[in-house]
Amino acid sequence: MTLKNIDSPANLFPQSINCSKMKYLATIIIIFIGVFKSYGQYTVEGTVTDENDTPIPFANVILHFQQEKGKTPKGEITDDQGKFRFSKIQKGMYQLEISVLGFKVKKSDNFYLESNKTLNFTIQEENQALSEVEITARRPVIKQTAEKLVVDLEKTEMINSSLQDVMRKVPGILVTNNGISVAGKSGVRILINGKTTEYMDVETLLRDFPADNIAKVEVVEQPGAEYDASGTGAVINIILKKNVKLGTHGSAMVWVGEDEGFEYGTRASIASYKNKLNWQASIGHSRPTWRDDLFLVRTVGDETYDQVTREPYDPVNLNIGGSLDYYLSKHHSIGIGGRWNSRQSDRIATSRTVISDSNNSNILLSENTFDRDRVDFNINPYYEYKTDKDRLLIDFNYIDYVNDDTNTLSDVMGSTVDFTDRRYLQDGKYNIKTYRLDYSRNLSDDLKLSFGSKFADVNTDNDLQSFEENESGTGFVLDPETSSRFLIDETIFALYTKLNANFGKWSFSGGLRYEDSKTDGTSIFLKNGVMTTEINKRPISKLFPSASISRKITEAIGASLSYSYRIERPSYGSLNSFQEFLDPFSASEGNPRLRPAFTNNYQFNLTYEGQPFFTVGYSRTNDEIFDLIKQNNETAQIRQQAVNVENFENWNFRLFGPLNFIKKLDGFTGFIVNRNSFTSASHDVNLSKWNLIWFLQANYKLPWDVNLEVSGNYGTGALEGQIEVDWLAGLDFSLGKKFLDNKLKVNLGFNKMLNRGFVGNIDYGNGTANVESNGSRQNIQLRVSYSFGSKFGKKKSKRNSSRDEENRIENNN
Repeated sequence: MTLKNIDSPANLFPQSINCSKMKYLATIIIIFIGVFKSYGQYTVEGTVTDENDTPIPFANVILHFQQEKGKTPKGEITDDQGKFRFSKIQKGMYQLEISVLGFKVKKSDNFYLESNKTLNFTIQEENQALSEVEITARRPVIKQTAEKLVVDLEKTEMINSSLQDVMRKVPGILVTNNGISVAGKSGVRILINGKTTEYMDVETLLRDFPADNIAKVEVVEQPGAEYDASGTGAVINIILKKNVKLGTHGSAMVWVGEDEGFEYGTRASIASYKNKLNWQASIGHSRPTWRDDLFLVRTVGDETYDQVTREPYDPVNLNIGGSLDYYLSKHHSIGIGGRWNSRQSDRIATSRTVISDSNNSNILLSENTFDRDRVDFNINPYYEYKTDKDRLLIDFNYIDYVNDDTNTLSDVMGSTVDFTDRRYLQDGKYNIKTYRLDYSRNLSDDLKLSFGSKFADVNTDNDLQSFEENESGTGFVLDPETSSRFLIDETIFALYTKLNANFGKWSFSGGLRYEDSKTDGTSIFLKNGVMTTEINKRPISKLFPSASISRKITEAIGASLSYSYRIERPSYGSLNSFQEFLDPFSASEGNPRLRPAFTNNYQFNLTYEGQPFFTVGYSRTNDEIFDLIKQNNETAQIRQQAVNVENFENWNFRLFGPLNFIKKLDGFTGFIVNRNSFTSASHDVNLSKWNLIWFLQANYKLPWDVNLEVSGNYGTGALEGQIEVDWLAGLDFSLGKKFLDNKLKVNLGFNKMLNRGFVGNIDYGNGTANVESNGSRQNIQLRVSYSFGSKFGKKKSKRNSSRDEENRIENNN
């Protein structure tokens, strides 16, 4: 009976009727919802022209919603015909605002939108020069986030001379004879517009790179997933100015100075930003001078070796650069940039070593002649797609770098210690190709998703030919036993993804990067009379996470916590097994068995009104790459070689404070407390030391609008690798003034007024040495620069193509 009732069509039919009704009702509801949702959505469109009725392309059009304060406005850019269009706009009260560089801002009256609306605008060109409407500040705008410290230099009154001067003005960065350190930690990587500079000479880069080309400096201590995982120290990203003004403009600069002799340099640049096709070009030439000194007193058995080495530098640098940008439309652009750098350095390092015991004394006099030619070429084409929500960047970066060195080590008349003169010819070729894709999308005002990929292909070829003086002393003959060739073939493939989110007072950033690298190092050398080839393979596949979270505690105080996992791959130079002699008793050599180092970084920040205030950082590195100095008591030689030590730990505490509470004074002062600790059982290394650094970076407005800039630092004893250093200090200041409506800038700099380098001691394990590594002092430089340029004038009635707008210019930096 039950089965019959269930199978009966009479019982089933009403259920099918009900199902059909429900489907019909659901369809009606969906249609109704769609109609309701579309109801009240309208379009706002129009055209923007100038007083000659010529359409204005690439103008900013902002639609403000007047009924809800704080609501994010909508933005559009006019097309080639000066037209704009907003779609799906809800009913309400609105106002339109039109802006474009070189024209007065135009605002509409408030209007109530309840149907499609067309509004046309005629805007007027400004009569003022661009420089008259720029807003300037006496010091750079500094903002600390969980991931990085951003220093905006674009609209400041600071009259800098070089990248080195800019670095001295960034809180927490110290520039000393030993290079750049951040919070007392070395291993800093410098990028230019996100591109590596590892193939460039850092000393030349710091001294010669013009400060007026720099828009921003980003100090990234906790690099996110979008950055290469390479490097255990901070990343300093130099962002160059681009599309600063409309029209054709440029600058010329010349500087002269005195350091280790007369020095000079000059630079000129020109740019044109008028139409869809924009370009810029620059050329620079310089010959700076400086000197590095080494004083080393050590014992070898019963003898004392007292060595003094003086090494002057006066390289000749020439660089040429340029770029082209073409805007296909308001969202699409393509471009290409390139640089060519040449550096020639001919110098002679002189060494004097007194070897004495209780009964005898001998003297070793030697000269080390260096002839180094370095040329690098870089080209970087790109494609970019950009809207308010999306950004896609595809680029290719090609680097060709050639380094040819000739090094001759010879004795000098008067030396009582004999040795055989030697000559080394080292030719190095580096070829780097990098392919990159980056995409980001603003899912909402508070949510952003990014992902990308990178592939790098690196090939290096270093050929060392070693020569020894012949028996007659009239020339050199090849020594095949100490000659060798070293090649590297490396590929690195990376994928990353990253999420940025804001939740009220909270902000979060998290990413994951995957890198797969394959490095083959090939050594070709003569071993026991037989030509031998050895290949060291180093494949690495690893995930590198990074994350940060921050919260606004009060209106002024914010806190953040961040983490990153990093890798430090050995430099190509450190993998070479070549030896480089400073004098017959001291040399450095490479290590093809070096392994990469891996670091866990943690950091906590407190900020006050967005400025750096208090920071605690901790990092732990496995297989730290460490410059080990050893002494051979049988040959009396000391060698420096990069090795892996098992553990390295760093603690650092930072306290920063602004100086603007003093009238006419701007800048920062602060303290850095740092602890480095190296331990290695295999190399018998157990070093640990705390140190304190005080720094000052200040700007003061003197009478007659003269700007005084001062940077100084003092540090207690520190640990620089194996060297335990005593106190160190530095002091630099400059005077700057602007003339001729700020077009002419004059800067007089006094550098290295107090320049105490590394004075300390080295423990070899089988002996100790007192060491001082110092440089020249009291450098003075006078720099004069003149800016020229034009802007679109009122009489210009026709525009064949587009005009750039300011916001887009800044975003493309």
